[in-house]
Order: sequence, then C-alpha cells, then structure tokens
Amino acid sequence: MKHTYLIALVVTSVLAGAAWADGNVSPKEAEAMVKKGVTFIKANGKDKGYAEITNKKGQFVDRDLYLTVYGMDGKVWAHGANEKMVGKVLIDLKDVDGKEFVKERIELGKAKASFWQDYKFTNPVSKKVEPKTMYCERLEDVVVCGGVYKK
Repeated sequence: MKHTYLIALVVTSVLAGAAWADGNVSPKEAEAMVKKGVTFIKANGKDKGYAEITNKKGQFVDRDLYLTVYGMDGKVWAHGANEKMVGKVLIDLKDVDGKEFVKERIELGKAKASFWQDYKFTNPVSKKVEPKTMYCERLEDVVVCGGVYKK
C-alpha cells in the first residue's frame, strides 16, 4: 500500500512539474516571490521596497515572474515589468475578454488577506496575450502580486 501511494505521489509531482517545465514559473514560485516581496517592504519601507520591485534587474524578477503593487484605488505603486505604469491609476483596465481585472483585484484585496485571480495579460517574455493566474497578498493599503502564465 505504501509503495502504491509513493508511486502515485511521484507521478503526480512529475506531471505537475511538467506543466511548468517550459521555462515558466510555477504557482508555488510566484507565491514565494510575493511573500518575499512583502517581507522586503516590511523590512525596508515602501520607498525602497517599491523601487526594488520596479527594478527589472532586481531580485523580484525571475523569467516571466515579476511583482506589482496596487493601491486600493487602483494606483500602481510598483511594477516589475513596466516602470511606465508606476503612478498610473488602472482601476478601469480590462483584459482582452473585457474583464476588469484591476478592479476585481482591488475588491479581492479588500475582502481577503491573500487570494488567486485569473485573467489574460501580455507575457513580457513571449509578447503574447496568455491566460495568467495571479497570487496577491494585502499589505496595509496595497496588494502585492505576482503571477504565472498558464500554457
């Protein structure tokens, strides 16, 4: 019985890993990166934390994973893929399917300490619009998020 369980566990792990083996970041890695970002902001303050998150060559960018920080009004405080977004209020931004994903993210952030959110967004590596799942954690008056592109 133990061997059957062990074999099933190994096969499941291999199959789960194969879905992310093409160079994309796994959901577990995204969650860990968000937690690392929250810890960094708490330890170093918002100014230094947001600057480091926005730094494309910094510790919060890994392959197609980067962090973003949104205020509860939809204002971008940090963006690891596009520094031009910092300072903009994107509350009405929609994905290709018309989903108001920033508004939804803010509503989820007000209601939950952490959450996952699905939408579509342009992958900075492939330059294609792809399904994405975003992990976010509320930190005082902002949500810190990092997502993975699903293939």
